[in-house]
Amino acid sequence: MAVQLGINPLTWTNDDLPTLGAETPLETCLTEGKQAGFAGFELGNKFPREASVLGPILAGHDLQLVSGWYSLELLTRSVEEEIEAVQGHLTLLRELGATVMVACEVTDCIHGAQDTPVHLRPQFPAERWEEYGRKLTEFARYTQSQGVQIAYHHHMGTVIETAADVDNLMQHTGPEVGLLLDTGHLTYAGADPVAVAKRWADRINHVHCKDIRPDVLADVKNRKLSFLDSVLNGVYTVPGDGCIDYPAVFKVLKEHNYSGWLVVEAEQDPAVANPLTYATLGYNNLHQFAKDAGLL
Repeated sequence: MAVQLGINPLTWTNDDLPTLGAETPLETCLTEGKQAGFAGFELGNKFPREASVLGPILAGHDLQLVSGWYSLELLTRSVEEEIEAVQGHLTLLRELGATVMVACEVTDCIHGAQDTPVHLRPQFPAERWEEYGRKLTEFARYTQSQGVQIAYHHHMGTVIETAADVDNLMQHTGPEVGLLLDTGHLTYAGADPVAVAKRWADRINHVHCKDIRPDVLADVKNRKLSFLDSVLNGVYTVPGDGCIDYPAVFKVLKEHNYSGWLVVEAEQDPAVANPLTYATLGYNNLHQFAKDAGLL
């Protein structure tokens, strides 16, 4: 099966910094996303959380539900508590046909703290890798039994951010736990997304495509900015508008028969980066990269 191209509503309206795009209605996001060419959307804070409400809205735009973020707290919760907490989100994804759940451990995370430099992010407690891997695998086995596979999202400002963190997570979890490859977060964290893709290609079940403006990245690291301030400064952009080697990344995905979604998730300030303009640029570049790689 060929890949499908989706987008995250962060292009229009930001979940971590709700003042960005606060005035933009969901209707605008969906209309412009479809106009740009995308087949589906991930969830955002303006999306209804009942399938009976959201389903007809997406259908009216001829869009699919791709996935949606879930905040894991398995460092502090039991597996049973996590299973109970996920029920509403899992039901929404399943009922609307999404087969992957974007999941990220948020215990002590700082990516939403605008006054905290992102380099001060929490470190994963090394003595808990085995326990955590066992718990996450059990949780993922449960969601998989419900028709939805975990796609673990390594993320700036969280306990699993770097390539070494990803390696540890993959080594301590079973195949029930899929990996969300986020090209922009890996590059920001100092990793090579091509190398990570090669190492864990068989586990990759979801891909977030955001590019990096290298001059901005150097500046925000030099000034030790928070994650949100780095976004406001324009560290991220859409595929093909930065320094990431997408042909090389997609070559690895093609060699391992990747057939999931490729999602543009490139948060910027919509007052500076016009959402429709960047959504269209992102779609056109992503489509070309995927076509050239034989993924479409």
